[in-house]
Amino acid sequence: MARYQLKIAYDGTNFSGYQRQGETRTVQGEIEKALRQLSWPGQTIFAAGRTDTGVHASGQVVSFDFEWAHSCEVLQKALNALLPDDIAVHAVKVAADDFHPRYNATSRCYHYRIYCQPDRNPLINRFSWQVWPPVDVSKMQVAAQVLLGTHDFSAFGKAPQPGGHTIRTIFEAEWFQKDREYVFKLHANAFLYHMVRRIVFLLVKIGQDKWSVEKLQAGVLEQQKQVPGLAKPHGLSLVEVQYRTPNHP
Repeated sequence: MARYQLKIAYDGTNFSGYQRQGETRTVQGEIEKALRQLSWPGQTIFAAGRTDTGVHASGQVVSFDFEWAHSCEVLQKALNALLPDDIAVHAVKVAADDFHPRYNATSRCYHYRIYCQPDRNPLINRFSWQVWPPVDVSKMQVAAQVLLGTHDFSAFGKAPQPGGHTIRTIFEAEWFQKDREYVFKLHANAFLYHMVRRIVFLLVKIGQDKWSVEKLQAGVLEQQKQVPGLAKPHGLSLVEVQYRTPNHP
């Protein structure tokens, strides 16, 4: 019996989120269904994070124990042959026996994509939030720097567990342009529930002169209440989960 670690990608459009729940279609449910076709006897797989309905991933990490007589490459090919078109396994390796994709993670990185035009663009709309009026990205870039460091982010999300702490450390927060889109990169040790979408919503408001950097900063430093709202889920992707390596404890 070995513990396998998988890096997976998925288009979240037609999933009710990552986590298995009842009879609805989920990423976890589809992966477990494929594994059972390979005679996997387990009850559940574990993931680095539970993405919401409509949220995508290119770097989600899952793990499970399995008595598999073949190579990691063969397991990857077998799973990809069984999985639906909107999920793919990009890497498979044997992990340490005590590896857990969520609890062993040292940081996570999300990207959020927006595009600014009055009419929707069907070629990118599935993965990017249409924003209008247009934004001043330079103002959003200045505002993003306010987020850096270790703070109580309770004004921007809820703890995953009731009573959990809301202190998080943000390592990177920046906007960059890619073709016709603006992409927000947010890299932190961990995130609160809805934290990324909440932050993006507020940054867009700042870029449209409907909120201010000073009010955002008050939310970061003093937990001052922010204007309500969330960015659309389909613009968000989990792109990377980082772990300590044996040589870098």
